[in-house]
Amino acid sequence: MNISKFVAPEIIFGRGSLSQIGESVVRIGASKVFLVSDQDVIKAGWVDLAVHYLRAAGLEAEIFSALTTNPKDFEVTEGVQRYLASGCDGIVAVGGGSPTDVAKAIAILATNGGVLQDYEGINRISRPLPPMLIAPSTAGAGSEVSQFAIIVDTARKLKMSIISKSLVPDIAIVDPEVVKTMDAKLAAATGLDAFTHGIESYVSLAATPLTDIHALKAIQLISRNLRLAVADRQDMEANTNMSMASLTAGLAFSNAILGATHAMTHQVDGLIDQHHGETNASILPHVMEFNLSACPERFRDIAEAMGEDVAGLSTVAAAERAVAAVRQLIGDIGLAKGLGEIGLSEEFIPLLSENALKDACLVTNPRRASREDLAEIFRKCL
Repeated sequence: MNISKFVAPEIIFGRGSLSQIGESVVRIGASKVFLVSDQDVIKAGWVDLAVHYLRAAGLEAEIFSALTTNPKDFEVTEGVQRYLASGCDGIVAVGGGSPTDVAKAIAILATNGGVLQDYEGINRISRPLPPMLIAPSTAGAGSEVSQFAIIVDTARKLKMSIISKSLVPDIAIVDPEVVKTMDAKLAAATGLDAFTHGIESYVSLAATPLTDIHALKAIQLISRNLRLAVADRQDMEANTNMSMASLTAGLAFSNAILGATHAMTHQVDGLIDQHHGETNASILPHVMEFNLSACPERFRDIAEAMGEDVAGLSTVAAAERAVAAVRQLIGDIGLAKGLGEIGLSEEFIPLLSENALKDACLVTNPRRASREDLAEIFRKCL
């Protein structure tokens, strides 16, 4: 008998749904919320709007935004101190993957104590977390529905993966209106992140029929809409479809986990502080080539989901068409750079490969990868 689990929060989706944030926080039992965001989201006006809706519901809010694109362990430590001093009894994130990851990490330490390194890996959280609500401002990370938190360990210069069902928020509010204030470069990078989530979760060793549905839908939506969303940031149909794609990809990878692309990307981003989606773009096609022999049927499905005509092709030829289509998409949205172009040199490859070998995401990669395999992929990515 095959038994699988699928976890998800309550999801509120649609244009204007941020207006539901106040009554939603009331329903999860908080009276004063610790609102985690970043400066770009604050400047765009979304935090002020969220606070307006919170106050209309009779709630108080304390805002924390002292974080960076790849959030660091010491930023979380500051957030925990602020949370504990604030008297808050719930946590809200309004922002992309970085504020969401910080919000989750603050929730862990505020209730479980210790340091974040104590929780690296899978299922190491033992005590309940505060009520959590996430409202994403990007269409990419999928953190609003996932059981992941990714934080940079500044001493080791790598991204820690913390994975636990406890990190699934109580409520996710996905409002496509909020993502329209991203610029084209961020839309490309975050969209490529969601695309990588869809692909890696579909070929994951932990994939199930439930995750497959969400992964393929995300791949299909992104293939049809990411170019449009990057070209015209006011295209609300494309923005709405990308928000849905990010959400469905998040549901897929939260439950199926990921693969070698993310295991490798976590190390690069921890070392050179590069945007996660751009790093994925540099690595994903090479990992797909490495994995192709392990599951060519799955890659054929990906090619079909991307709209490729694979009729009459062998399974392997159709699978190769998926890799080519991914390269084309990455080029079309302006992310076709090697790791060397974004600041990585070959001298770091041994360290990156050693650290990637220990990353939890590598466990579900469809093809077993050795340290030498990872080093060779890193070289190809340069």
